[in-house]
Amino acid sequence: MNAQKLSKRLEKVASFVPQNAIVADIGSDHAYLPCYLVLNNLVTSAIAGEVVKGPYESACHEVQKEGLQEKITVRLADGLQAIEQDDHVTAITIAGMGGPLIASILEKDVDRLISVKRLILQPNIHAVAIREWAVRRNWKIIEEEIVKEDDKIYEILVLEKGEESLSEQQLLLGPVLMQQQNAVFKEKWNREIQQWQHVLTALEKAEQTDDIIKKTQELQQRIEMVKEVL
Repeated sequence: MNAQKLSKRLEKVASFVPQNAIVADIGSDHAYLPCYLVLNNLVTSAIAGEVVKGPYESACHEVQKEGLQEKITVRLADGLQAIEQDDHVTAITIAGMGGPLIASILEKDVDRLISVKRLILQPNIHAVAIREWAVRRNWKIIEEEIVKEDDKIYEILVLEKGEESLSEQQLLLGPVLMQQQNAVFKEKWNREIQQWQHVLTALEKAEQTDDIIKKTQELQQRIEMVKEVL
């Protein structure tokens, strides 16, 4: 992967960035995504934010190598503190982290989202945390994708401002993904059911304390909830 050729999941993330957006890529690593967006004339300008010095230096090197210093600003900062009001950022991408971490990054500096019109988020796990945040903070899920790459399955959530009301099923599985139900979606949730059933088997052998009984009931309910959809 490089600035010219992204991974399948990042290519899909890039496809949801609006034309001529001012984009901030938070946790940008090598800045491949913002470089790709600028090189392909998809965005006006970009910010690459990194909280760790090593990846920040890698991002600086990549931007310089591609000669994009005038279009891409690289900043060493924690989460959304990489963007300022004067940047007039209209789209934010956050990819390759856990859902709870992405949600906490958004929540920590939610006031910095004032000018932002779209969030494109790619959690590695626990996308439910992002959907719960979206409902709480009035961001509506307008699109979702699920892709498989190197035997790993990734969900991509596209949010715009607006009220959202989701059922427990929709929070877990994704309102759009539930409707589409492609082969990757079915594979992911069949895998999850198998893992939960292994856990249930182990719980059955454990001493039946109140906590164990509660955990067993929660897992059984979750399995039934997913099976209803598949």
